[in-house]
Amino acid sequence: MSTTVTNIFRVAELRRRLLFLLMAIVVYRIGSHIPTPGIDPTALFGFLNDAQGSGGLLTIMDLFSGGALFRFSVLALGIMPYISASIIMQLLTIVLPALERLQKEGDTGRKKINQYVRYLALILCVVQSAAMASWIQSIQDGAMIFMEPGFGFIVLVVLTATAGTMFLMWLGDQITEYGIGNGISMIIFAGIVARIPAGVIDIFAKRNTDYMNSLVIVLFFMIFAVVIFFVVYEESGQRRIPVQYAKRVVGRKVYGGQATHIPFKINPSGVIPIIFASALIAIPSQVASVTRTMEWGWLDAILRFFSYGNWAYIILYSLLVIFFAYMYTSVQFNPNDIAENLKKSGGFIPGYRPGTQTADYLKGVLSRVTIGGSFFLAAIAIFPDLMTKIPVFTAFRGSQSSLVYLMGGTSMLISVSVAVELIKQIESHLQMHNYDGFLKKSGKARR
Repeated sequence: MSTTVTNIFRVAELRRRLLFLLMAIVVYRIGSHIPTPGIDPTALFGFLNDAQGSGGLLTIMDLFSGGALFRFSVLALGIMPYISASIIMQLLTIVLPALERLQKEGDTGRKKINQYVRYLALILCVVQSAAMASWIQSIQDGAMIFMEPGFGFIVLVVLTATAGTMFLMWLGDQITEYGIGNGISMIIFAGIVARIPAGVIDIFAKRNTDYMNSLVIVLFFMIFAVVIFFVVYEESGQRRIPVQYAKRVVGRKVYGGQATHIPFKINPSGVIPIIFASALIAIPSQVASVTRTMEWGWLDAILRFFSYGNWAYIILYSLLVIFFAYMYTSVQFNPNDIAENLKKSGGFIPGYRPGTQTADYLKGVLSRVTIGGSFFLAAIAIFPDLMTKIPVFTAFRGSQSSLVYLMGGTSMLISVSVAVELIKQIESHLQMHNYDGFLKKSGKARR
């Protein structure tokens, strides 16, 4: 391990990229603590923390923003508008033939689509920040939170929050180009991981109170260690489809004849189904907040039945995650296109004829793989909710930074997947600078 770390800093390019990544993360964390002008961040944090507790849509959004939402800093919206715009554009690419043709044009088309994504993210930033500013102004005793209510306050919040998200998009591009790893993923990863130490310190500070004792704390971390193991195992799991290429003789040279494979991940959709399901499951609570003052008792009862924390909410949430996992996988992977590309390149799956038979086989494999991946994803998504249902762990609901949500569910899935990808990229950089593989026998990396 020590030799690996030494070799990382011996490679000049890798050392430069890692230092740039660390500096970018420091800038991001500093920006997360700069409050939006015209707002008392302490009063707003106290209100949101009391209103949301350790769960709810705002709490999940706060996790992705690295705590910037509850503090309502200049980076309050985080990078989520860009992620939402990317997901919407991916779905539109399947629906609209013009975007599909643009995507097939290579780098030029992808740059154009990425430009559309940024425009859409800008629109989402304006809409979301305006809605948040209007909601803050509607809070009872809001005078304690914001200084001067009115249209000017809304404009100020919109400008500040939108500029913050645009800055994060630019920072993510810089990390991708000059740092290491995907810039957007690293920003989300840094926001999640940065809040874990405060939650852990708060847990140990509250031990020997109520249910919080040393045995419960040890059991708590043991459970999460097991969950981390399964998440890493699931992220690394693949179903490899063997592919054989026929030999072709062109002049005096022989091409093809090699064997390879098509990797199908157990969870090819990542955390996107959870994001979709979280947005959809939040609609009943949002409608309930609007109809609460109306005399629609039956509607309010139905909406409260699916409110956050109830078993109906947990079951519906898990079903939505499974549904979106299947839908997104079918959108991302087209077995007919894969079979057609194999046929054109002279490849075939042993035992299956090129064309329709290969496509049917790939459909069956992808369907079976998605079953396990979608159920695992649903289990990970509802894991924090199930943890808070266990009486012995109810004391963790009041812990700082909602430790159950920081160390479980979507947060853990993102953190583990980004960390694994970061390690792979570091290894690839080391292999590029070593003739003998990961480490040379002499322990010295070639500069």
